[in-house]
Amino acid sequence: MSYNPIDISSARRRVALAATASLMALVAATPAFAQGSAAAEASDADIVVTGIRGSLQRNLDIKRESSGVVDVISAEDIGKFPDSNVAASLQRLPGVSIQRNGSRGEPQGISVRGFGGDFNETLVDGRRISTASGGRSVDFTTVGADFVGQLAVYKTPELSLSSSSIGATLNISYPKPFDKPGTRVAMSASGSVQDESGKVVPTVGGLFSTTFADDTMGILVDAIYTRRDTQTNRVFVSGWQGNRIAPCQISGSAATICRPSQPGTPNRNPDEIKNTTAWYPQQYGADQRYTKDERIDGRIAFQWQPSDDILLTIDDNYSRQKVTTDIDGFGVWFNQDDLRGVKLDGNGTIVDFTQASTPTDFTAGTDKNILETNQVGLNLKWDATENLTFDADASYSKSRLNPDGQVSSEGADIGYGGLLGTSLGVRVTGDSSKVIPELTTYGPAGNQGRFTDQSIIGSHVTVRTAQKNSDEIKQFRLGATWKQDDLTIKVGGRYMEDEFSLQNRNTFANNYWQAYAGYGAPSGRTSGVPIPASLIQGTISTKGWIPGFSGSLPPVLLNYDARAYSQYLESLWVGPNTPGYNTGCCTGFNGTIDLALDPGSVQNILEKSWSAWISASFNTEIAGMPFKVNAGGREESTKIISAGIGRLPTSIVGSAADPTLLTIAFTPEQPVSTSSTYSYFLPAIDMKLEITDKFHVRFDASRTLTRPGLNTLTPVLNVGSGQRVGALTATGGNPALKPYLAENFDFGAEWYYQRNSYASVNFFIKNVSNFIVAGTERATINGVIDPSTGQPAQFTVSRRVNGPDATVRGVELAWQHVFGDSGFGFNANATFVETNKPYDRSDLSTSGFAVTGLANSANLVAFYDKNGFEFRTALNWRDKYLSQFGQAQNNSLYGAEPTFVNSALQIDLSTNIRLTDQFSVFGEALNITNETQSTHGRFSNQLLDVYAYGRRFTAGVRYRF
Repeated sequence: MSYNPIDISSARRRVALAATASLMALVAATPAFAQGSAAAEASDADIVVTGIRGSLQRNLDIKRESSGVVDVISAEDIGKFPDSNVAASLQRLPGVSIQRNGSRGEPQGISVRGFGGDFNETLVDGRRISTASGGRSVDFTTVGADFVGQLAVYKTPELSLSSSSIGATLNISYPKPFDKPGTRVAMSASGSVQDESGKVVPTVGGLFSTTFADDTMGILVDAIYTRRDTQTNRVFVSGWQGNRIAPCQISGSAATICRPSQPGTPNRNPDEIKNTTAWYPQQYGADQRYTKDERIDGRIAFQWQPSDDILLTIDDNYSRQKVTTDIDGFGVWFNQDDLRGVKLDGNGTIVDFTQASTPTDFTAGTDKNILETNQVGLNLKWDATENLTFDADASYSKSRLNPDGQVSSEGADIGYGGLLGTSLGVRVTGDSSKVIPELTTYGPAGNQGRFTDQSIIGSHVTVRTAQKNSDEIKQFRLGATWKQDDLTIKVGGRYMEDEFSLQNRNTFANNYWQAYAGYGAPSGRTSGVPIPASLIQGTISTKGWIPGFSGSLPPVLLNYDARAYSQYLESLWVGPNTPGYNTGCCTGFNGTIDLALDPGSVQNILEKSWSAWISASFNTEIAGMPFKVNAGGREESTKIISAGIGRLPTSIVGSAADPTLLTIAFTPEQPVSTSSTYSYFLPAIDMKLEITDKFHVRFDASRTLTRPGLNTLTPVLNVGSGQRVGALTATGGNPALKPYLAENFDFGAEWYYQRNSYASVNFFIKNVSNFIVAGTERATINGVIDPSTGQPAQFTVSRRVNGPDATVRGVELAWQHVFGDSGFGFNANATFVETNKPYDRSDLSTSGFAVTGLANSANLVAFYDKNGFEFRTALNWRDKYLSQFGQAQNNSLYGAEPTFVNSALQIDLSTNIRLTDQFSVFGEALNITNETQSTHGRFSNQLLDVYAYGRRFTAGVRYRF
């Protein structure tokens, strides 16, 4: 029978929690292995063993006794979770790897056996948690780990919990008052510093739990404040666009006229016809980001046991995260037909070129987002008879992004162009994992010494956005369990209602972003105004910008405040004849750079799902060997109601202030709505044969599904109102998308050769159908004309459709060993995966397909745990992998270009010293080798992003009794 940590008895739960706690502390790195001899020893006596080894043993016990494939990781003790982030701990498990947030370096999501966030369902105490991101995945930077009790990763389905995940189901269990009757207090305080930010920031929290009324009632309260400051350096290419260039653009051409044109264009020389496949960088730049991440987590749980047969639990989990990022940098924009002196490598990547009259923008911005989530739940367990138990659960969860509708992003561009435009070029000299592209020329009219000369810098664009999302989940579950001798039968059902709403207000919708575009008089423009020196706060040196990378940048960047810049522009207004105002750009403009609702962004998606399940578990023998079987099925039915606001473009107008800018007019807005339904039966069977007491083999087969992300189900085609020359884009949803379906097979063997030690191998195959593909095509929309070409406008239109099937197969290897009573031990695992649909770089069709997220990975945790002293080091490695189809700029002739994440190795250290039974001190050092995170496009030298997020050091104290 698959193990569910919610259902274990209180005595065993106390043992499991206290011990699994170690595993988590074991480095946020050890695969939750454990479940063997410790459970056998603890079953006869209520013995609680703390520390890394105790935790590992109890986790190993859960793994060993489960008929399905489950890994568990726990806090070593209440309030002693070794990581500030759940995902950081999960990456130590076999088959689990993480995705990091580039700006902060924080683990943000997980992949299980190569399947990313949307393929993994995250539950809190068995309940789906809402997430205002609109996807299925949970942003783990919003989930505080400090008072988590246990994490269970179900790689094969537990039918009574969920079957809607092709990767895995993750269940986060929080402690309850009855886990350990009596009074408990845990407190912790720490300070952390990231070496680049140089600022020590606090984390402080406390937990109180007590039982009363003869231990028939209990209450638990905890709260924690966490802050992380991070300064990150970045170099970026917003997108490598695939297209065709003309021979006259290539280095060495003797052509005196070069008008790159499509085949069949009249009055063109052969060397002007675009016939050579090439990829060029759409935008290149660098920036520095200072991020302040503040999170408040709070929780209250009440339990009442009026009799031995009834247990009522009521809880409320709350979190609020505020992330503020200040950005300063520069960026330059390129158009394919304007490139000259082009040099190509053997793959068609443009590795050197120049573009005449290129403007230079100095960018600044402040992103400020608040994510608030609250989940209230009620659970009632009733032992109706000695054999029959009922479990009823109801919960309500709501997550809101920017609940007050505040401006979430302030962005600004200042710089020079026109007469001061540069014959600017970019050169690529190496691989994206070790070399950044570099500018061959820069500065006004090519004068590098005047790159940041404030006397010639003028205003350009002002981008303000206010993103507001909400996700509301209502769910009810009723289950019954019949147990008699070696037979267990479970039946139940669940109803869930998930409503996701999204809208965006911005300065593109009213075109106010161009109100003072043009750079002003120094650039030879009548629109735009000079930037006063008082707005510039200084410069930022780019020396040593990305550790371990070669390639140069301009020596300094400008530092200024985007909001102060837009307020300065607002102060200039004296009417339509205001000097520098981009006359005629903005209907209704009255001097204030207000935001307007973007109709194409409005989404309201309602998903209703009904589930029913039945499973039977029994124990028997085969040739005298214990044999466990758990089999059943789950029916899933879903209805989607999708609504939005539709409109079509009627015209495109160029900008007199900046020849790269375009403005689009639209038809009147129309409400659009649609609905769809689907149902699937999801069978599952788990079998385990204990060949000896120490050697077990498993076989598991199941069908699982993953529903499309809610934000992909909009019924409208969205064409942005503010666009750029040569980069017209449109995005569309598909409310009729069907879920991914997978037929899963697992075969594993485990050898529990001594206490707290084991080795295992697990083979898996997943045959996945209904893959959702982000198809991209070039198309005209409503016959509008592109003023830059005089031809029908060609939009790059991205839509999602159900596409091909694919098979993913792999093997997980794990080895955990403790060296007797020495205190030393290690935990190691490796996962190797492959697919029959790998990425084919030579496929230039717009519907290219490959399985994303697949990467080999390995983890090693070495530890010492004895006499109150714990020390561990963790090495986590993930090979290069295809992250997604799509880049920041998606204008390729060959569909959505890929994004690959380069291989990464991170080494972390942590230690804990117990000074008394109640008091301990701890320390942590993350990313001690100062690794970076980088991505690239179709080929390895097409760098997209590289982030240098530095090291982080933490020291603190814990107190408990």
